[in-house]
Amino acid sequence: MLSGLNHLTLAVTDLNRSVSFYHELLQLKLDATWDQGAYLSLPGLWLCLSLDPSRSTTPAVDYTHYAFTAAADEFAALVARLRDAKVQEWRDNRSEGASFYFLDPDGHKLEAHVGNLASRLQACRAKPYAGMQFYP
Repeated sequence: MLSGLNHLTLAVTDLNRSVSFYHELLQLKLDATWDQGAYLSLPGLWLCLSLDPSRSTTPAVDYTHYAFTAAADEFAALVARLRDAKVQEWRDNRSEGASFYFLDPDGHKLEAHVGNLASRLQACRAKPYAGMQFYP
């Protein structure tokens, strides 16, 4: 039986650049590094960066992305820090809760989001998506 997300591994083309991005800019805790990778973390998240020269840095055209929780009172400062670092934005927010959609140096689609599943469901109950059904 599954009990949660164990870890997320992202293929990267420049390990030092990616460690800097995730540790210094996004402020994830740096737990370990080695020649071909790094482990970083946030409460509830184990992130592995794995050096993979075959990784394309062109962002995928689909909507797949990885969202990080951001505190409402720190959201504006986070967005300002990312924009000051010239991080590329890939989408405007179209849903409940404040969100900032941006790319990492290898084109992985990321999001900083204020809110959680409960707040999203509350907003959806007030204004459901087409064909939306809710379950107990």
